[in-house]
Amino acid sequence: MPFIKLTKIERKRFVLLITCLLCAIAAWLFMALNNKYVYTAKTELIYKDEPQKKAFKPLQPDIVDLQVEGTGWQLLFSRLRIKPQSITVSLEKLTNRNFILFSEQLPQINKQLGSAQKIISIKPDTLYFDFSKRTNKRVPIKLVSNLSFVKQYGISNQIHLTPAYVNISGPQEELAKISMWYTDTLKLDDLQKPTNTRIAIKQNNSNNISIYPSSVGVKIPVDEFTEKTVEVPLNIINNKDFYDIKLYPKKVAVTFMVALSSYQEVDEDFIEATVDVNEWKQLGHHKFSVKITRFPNYCKLLSVTPNKINFIIEK
Repeated sequence: MPFIKLTKIERKRFVLLITCLLCAIAAWLFMALNNKYVYTAKTELIYKDEPQKKAFKPLQPDIVDLQVEGTGWQLLFSRLRIKPQSITVSLEKLTNRNFILFSEQLPQINKQLGSAQKIISIKPDTLYFDFSKRTNKRVPIKLVSNLSFVKQYGISNQIHLTPAYVNISGPQEELAKISMWYTDTLKLDDLQKPTNTRIAIKQNNSNNISIYPSSVGVKIPVDEFTEKTVEVPLNIINNKDFYDIKLYPKKVAVTFMVALSSYQEVDEDFIEATVDVNEWKQLGHHKFSVKITRFPNYCKLLSVTPNKINFIIEK
């Protein structure tokens, strides 16, 4: 394919032409982006001035469309935003009616966006609410945790929360669905000694439910663990026909990890091991399987020896 050969002067003219064209496009784009446009932005609602003596429930999602007047630059960057800006809406008028008009609050809402942008309208313009009697409820707090320990260390007893309960208030039908309230995730690494800290209560996703308190104290007992073995007598269950059953052996050795502070305290009285007659009567097994039916919560079971028991049944 033949190439067009340009002289030095022609090359300069061509470069000048391209430069002028790019400058013209840039100038046009700059002027266009400086013009005013109306664009739509989805925005999350945050409520304030909630009625104190009423429990309310929004009858529509807490996301609205803002019709915003702004420059082309603002339109461009609004498309690039990952999360839309939220706006705060006053619910003061709900004291004597069940709806809120955005048109009544446009001046206050516009102040939240600054002078560069102006909200022309909001869709929907009216928010409707359902009311019910506000009640109170006390529910236990559940700690959400992600804990790691130095080798040979672990939780040696029950974790204590102060307070252990949270007070919630809101519509009765909403509170009936709540039986427990969770904390934020408590993350601690390389624990090797008792720890006291505070963790926030999980944020409420519903605007019409109030929570108190907003944080809770956490006391985590941590101790070094060591291995211990005790002999535990076997109990026979489901011997409904009162067979004379002889077990060989009559005891099993239970090996577990226990905190040093509880080493002397935890013995065979804290553990219960059983064998089930139905294994022979219904399943036809020739040996009983040992099951640990009671065991300290903060010990770690390692092994049961033997885990199969010979037996003789005299009818």
